[in-house]
Amino acid sequence: MTLTFESHGPAETRRLGERLARLFRPGDVVLLQGPLGAGKTCLAQGIGRGLRVEERVKSSSFVLVNEYNGRLKVYHADLFRLEDPEEVADLALEENASDGLLLVEWPDRAPDELPPDHLLVRFDVVDATTRHILIEGRGRRYEELMEGLSLTKRDGKTAQTRQTTHARPRD
Repeated sequence: MTLTFESHGPAETRRLGERLARLFRPGDVVLLQGPLGAGKTCLAQGIGRGLRVEERVKSSSFVLVNEYNGRLKVYHADLFRLEDPEEVADLALEENASDGLLLVEWPDRAPDELPPDHLLVRFDVVDATTRHILIEGRGRRYEELMEGLSLTKRDGKTAQTRQTTHARPRD
């Protein structure tokens, strides 16, 4: 199952992140995929806010993994500058982040070095402010998480976000 959300700006993308954060538990892995400026870090910021992280989540240019404390510990990895997939293997992300939530931006830099079971969040840029955000669960835990996401009530904070369900991922 793939859920598609339409966001009309950074604030809506952050609200979606807050909504997702309610469903996460230690050991979860979220891969954030999309072009520069698509909203990956905005979603990560919303997740951080939803997990009551006090610091603002950011993508650092030269820090590969930032760690934040909240309801869950958040490990935010930005693989943009990595050239060799072995560099990702050396980080041992899954093992080091097993006590919290692992968020990975630019997972396409080393797909074989990341866990096969994960929540994949893909960003498609529609125009200057609009994004289609496709969320797909891979593996049993994440399929269950997707069910929880599709069943959560939309409150006033997420009413602007359009949700559709697809039987399979769109490419």
